[in-house]
Amino acid sequence: MTNNSPYADRRARLAAQLGAGGIAIVPTAPERQRNRDSDYLFRHDSYFFYLTGFTEPNAWLVLEGNGRSTLFCAPKDLEREIWDGYRLGPEAAPHALGVDAAWSIDELDKQMPRLLENREVVWYNFATHKGLETRVDQWLQTVRARVRYGAICPEEQRDLCGPLDEMRLVKDAHELDVMRKAAAISAKAHIRAMKLSANMLRKGDDVREYHLDAELLHEFRLNGSQYPAYGSIVAAGANACVLHYRADVAPVKDGDLVLIDAGCELDGYASDITRTFPANGRFTGPQRALYDLVLASQDAAVAATKAGARFTDPHEATVKVLAQGLLDLKILDAKKLGTAEDVIEQRAYFPFYMHRTGHWLGMDVHDCGSYVEPSQIGETSERKDPLSGETITNRPSRILRPGMVLTIEPGLYVRPTEGVPDEFWNLGIRIEDDAVVTETGCELISRGVPVKADEIEALMKA
Repeated sequence: MTNNSPYADRRARLAAQLGAGGIAIVPTAPERQRNRDSDYLFRHDSYFFYLTGFTEPNAWLVLEGNGRSTLFCAPKDLEREIWDGYRLGPEAAPHALGVDAAWSIDELDKQMPRLLENREVVWYNFATHKGLETRVDQWLQTVRARVRYGAICPEEQRDLCGPLDEMRLVKDAHELDVMRKAAAISAKAHIRAMKLSANMLRKGDDVREYHLDAELLHEFRLNGSQYPAYGSIVAAGANACVLHYRADVAPVKDGDLVLIDAGCELDGYASDITRTFPANGRFTGPQRALYDLVLASQDAAVAATKAGARFTDPHEATVKVLAQGLLDLKILDAKKLGTAEDVIEQRAYFPFYMHRTGHWLGMDVHDCGSYVEPSQIGETSERKDPLSGETITNRPSRILRPGMVLTIEPGLYVRPTEGVPDEFWNLGIRIEDDAVVTETGCELISRGVPVKADEIEALMKA
């Protein structure tokens, strides 16, 4: 890896924010035991990978304010490598990863006090790695024991999440390229699941949620994805009204809607797509009416997503469309509630739409980054929630910038409720796409899978 790699550039930009007397400590994720002699499949820490591109477990990065970087990693061990796989080793790490120095992980407790000595500020990610604060305290105790010999012990500890989150929030060209590829793979997987559902039902086969889940996993791995980005949601019929339902053994019945919320992770970056489709490939009248309403609300949110807009603007655009649509479909009673503006003011839509319209997307499916505009964090206002009666403190929402990536995912979930027409009961619909903010709007990188009802029916018919 050369010093002009994206990882070296990120380390240099972060080092410039640490201050001359600053030093940052970034561990990767720990390995975790699943049961007895088996571990969970290892997945690196996102912050660590962002700065190194290194995916081996048992590794730490130390970055100094002058830009010098030191990696601690597992030493070469040919016997263990027979069992556990290849290790890069500290001898090869500087050339391969572009770091200035590398040590065996066995040297961590010995070398860290030396690296911390005579520093002013220690940076690490607060509340991220259990036990990290204790390790830092132990190293600082060793430094403090040397003050009689003229050593200076750092007096300040700061949260590294602050500067790193701001860096990760705006994606560079390399990151966007990987995210487009991840979204394209996930779109293929959704198409595969749609087609299987219709084909199996046409043949009279018994279709289960896990059949569709298997198609997703197959397509992810077939195209080089390392893992699902999160536990896939495959929810048939009334199960779609459970927001975090996981694929299980429930039957997929002719006449059901199926909600699939699934995305792969590719080279450290997540995708996140939701589609809702008729299991047999044909929407019923009530299904189509509710689906078209959700899609119209997403169209409004997409139009509101652009540089200079607020993060909350897509959500507010969604709610306006949903509020009016719920009245038009008589799911909400205009005689009792009034206009769409009244529905919004009273939050009467909340029983049917209880989540926000999006979240940041990147290395994590719910990616890091503040949702408050940093330049206005001191500006507050208060409002009383009409449902809970709770007083809520508001701060100005984040201003969108080119290169930010967020999901746009409106939905409606109609459980059996008195006063709601029963043809809508047990219908859960969500439509989700991944959007890259641009100067003039947004790029939907997940539209490789159809979203319009007519296009979905045409795809499943074929």
